[in-house]
Parts: sequence; structure tokens; C-alpha cells
Amino acid sequence: MSTEPIPQAPGGRDTRLGPLIITIFGLYARGEHNWLSVASVVRLMADLGVEGQAVRSSISRLKRRGVLLSRRHTGAAGYALAGSTLETLAEGDVRIFERTRATAEDGWLVIVFSVPESEREKRHELRTSLTHLGFGTVAPGVWVAPGTLAAETRRTLERRGLAAYVDIFTGHHLAFGDLRSKVRTWWDLDELTELYADFLRRYRPVLHAASPGGTTAPEAFRTYVPMLTQWRRLPYRDPGLTLSLLPPGWNGVTAGVLFGRLNDTLSAPAREHALAVIHGRG
Repeated sequence: MSTEPIPQAPGGRDTRLGPLIITIFGLYARGEHNWLSVASVVRLMADLGVEGQAVRSSISRLKRRGVLLSRRHTGAAGYALAGSTLETLAEGDVRIFERTRATAEDGWLVIVFSVPESEREKRHELRTSLTHLGFGTVAPGVWVAPGTLAAETRRTLERRGLAAYVDIFTGHHLAFGDLRSKVRTWWDLDELTELYADFLRRYRPVLHAASPGGTTAPEAFRTYVPMLTQWRRLPYRDPGLTLSLLPPGWNGVTAGVLFGRLNDTLSAPAREHALAVIHGRG
């Protein structure tokens, strides 16, 4: 269910609430004919400790940015996910729930781009898109990622109208230097390690309490939605490099196992609670 990181308004409440709202829509609106009432979203966010006016303001910002669309259904006010948001969510499902780690045999994906000075905004958009896809920077205008990201990269750049500025190559690193050392200059692995460590610190203690039968449906919802919201950005920061190129005992693997166990334990009861609220049973 989730999505790549959605740009947030600097300094606004949306920085905190927008991702939670998108997580709720991604998890539950698509199975409800791509629609949720305003009242149900406010109620679900209240379960997360957020007051209604802040939720409505954040939803309005998401609408202005074209992430959500205003819709009425059976006389009730509500919102649907925009078509582009639905596409991003579908790609995010694969990245978050079905991601496979690259092997040495997968090789590398190399992108070379050139953007005219008169279109600097496209250069920024391209760099942002490549960063969100998990690319590392080899040199100015030269970006690299595991070969496993080829199809997703092509679809994303075409969808965003950036293909005309880019050449894409695949291949293998033949020489020179220590590739493992180079990887540490292409990606900020220290920052990524700390992001995984923060996830482990926060959610390891709740795993036992969240075991089957150990939590109610509302409690599962209150844990699951923030947990998934924090996790969803990590598969986009982590390119899925082969383990031989990563630090020994890479904590991204441990964090991925923890996420999988929490997802298996919490997703069903959280959904039970959300649907009860959406259908007026909770």
C-alpha cells in the first residue's frame, strides 16, 4: 500500500499530518471505490491523536497540490486519490511489500542526464525523482542504482515527463578501485543506517505487545498507520544494494524483518478497525 515520499510544504502542518493521511487513503480508500468521507478520515485521525480542524486543513492542502480530489458520494462530502497518486501508490506497493534485494548478477543501472540552463526546474525535479528512486551520485549528471530498478525508473521518468533529458544504460563495474568503498561515496549509508536504527528502536518494543491476540483492533490501527508511515520512506532511501557491498551486519535487513512481522501481525486488525469506522460501525 503506500507511496513514495510526497513533497511537503516547508514549515507547515502538512509535514506531520500529510503522510499519515496518505497512508490512510492508500490502505483503505482503494478498496472502497477510491473514496473516503471527510468524517471517516477525521475520525480515524482522531484515533491517532489529531484534532479535526488540523486534519481538514491538511486535506485541503493535499487537494490544492492535486494529491486528493474532492468528491461526493451518496450525499456525503469526501475525497478520492488523484490518478497520478493512484499510480504512485501502485508502484509503492511493489517497492514496500515485494522488494527483492539486488545481487551482483543484476549489474548496474546508469543514468546520464543533461538539462538546459533555461529549464533548471526540470533539473531539480529530475534529481529529486532519482533520489526518491534510490539512485546514488557518481559524478555531476551521472547517477547509479542496482539493475533491479530499471523498469520502475523508466516508468517513473516517463510518467513525470523527464525521459527526454535522460540516457539509461545497464552494465557491470569492471575497474578500478574498491567498489565497496565507492558505494559509500555514492550513497549516505551512515544516514540510512541511522534511519533503520531509529525504526528498530521505536518498534522493537511493541512487537511482543502486538503479537496475535495481544492487541485490540483500535490499538493495532494506532500502531500500524504511524509505523507504516515511518517505514514507507525507507525502501526509497535504500536502493536494495547487494549485501556484499554493505557494512557487515547491515541493520536494514533486521529492520526489514521487523517490518514484515509487524505488518503480518497488525495489518488485519488495523483494517478491521478502519473499515468499522468507514462503514459507521465503530
